[in-house]
Amino acid sequence: MIRTNLKSNSPWEHKVGYSRAIRMGDQIIVTGTTSTDPETGAIVHPNDAYHQTLRIFQTAELALRSLGASLKDVYRVRMFVVNIKDNWEKVAKAHKEALDEIFPTTTMVEVSGLIDPQLVVEIEVEAMAGVQRVESMDMLLK
Repeated sequence: MIRTNLKSNSPWEHKVGYSRAIRMGDQIIVTGTTSTDPETGAIVHPNDAYHQTLRIFQTAELALRSLGASLKDVYRVRMFVVNIKDNWEKVAKAHKEALDEIFPTTTMVEVSGLIDPQLVVEIEVEAMAGVQRVESMDMLLK
């Protein structure tokens, strides 16, 4: 099995020592991603949960495409949200827009803060490259 580490120009990756995403076999994991400019590290959409979330999914899509997948291949999303009471619906709206019809497993948890106080969302994504189609079935709970 080959492991491919995807690096971007993010100053955080170099400072902390991590990859934007890693592909091993068909599995791709995109690291915790925030709404920042990839060249400068500047915050994009400060304190705006909805637009930060959309930006994060755009960044995740670029990483996935670089490794041979797309958002359509996503099966798991983990969202870390500051002040979840005020922000969860904004994050959820952007999540649905970005992943409509995909319906991945999703976790949203509240955190007390992120690396910059203007950041209110951080998201991790997992995907499996080469998914042929997505089928849904309803589970009957009794």
